Amino acid sequence: MQWEIKAFDQLSLQELYTILTLRTNVFVVEQACPYPEVDGKDPNCLHLLGTINGELVAYLRILPAGQSYDEVSIGRVVIKPSHRGKGLGRPMMEQAIHYITNEWKESQIKIGAQAYLEKFYQSLGFKPVSEVYLEDDIPHLDMLYSKPVVSGWFFKPVFTSKII
Repeated sequence: MQWEIKAFDQLSLQELYTILTLRTNVFVVEQACPYPEVDGKDPNCLHLLGTINGELVAYLRILPAGQSYDEVSIGRVVIKPSHRGKGLGRPMMEQAIHYITNEWKESQIKIGAQAYLEKFYQSLGFKPVSEVYLEDDIPHLDMLYSKPVVSGWFFKPVFTSKII
């Protein structure tokens, strides 16, 4: 599995076409939700692509604060149907969380999760912050991740080597 994070203008035309095809096939066709999949947010997002032998099998987008929520958010989380059940969702979400908390130095991430995935997202550290609501006739709830805070004093030794 190869993971890559790219800005919109770093995506090739083929990558963009493949992303939009996967998202449309799952979110519009499979889930029977006729809504505008191309929502105008992609140019401002980072795109996490998971490929196996060059085939896009996992994808999500990272939205800056203010795009969907006041906080940074993760959206359009999708695994290609042929690759579901193979444990790709967890490492993909961990990649995104790591990037947001370490590269962007953000401490909170908000998502609009499909309700049936609540326990999965809780296992990653997200907590429900809304009641269940319908979005495109699919039960969702908002969830918030807060980066764990290390409390207390601790000493981390720094070792240097010196050749004499």
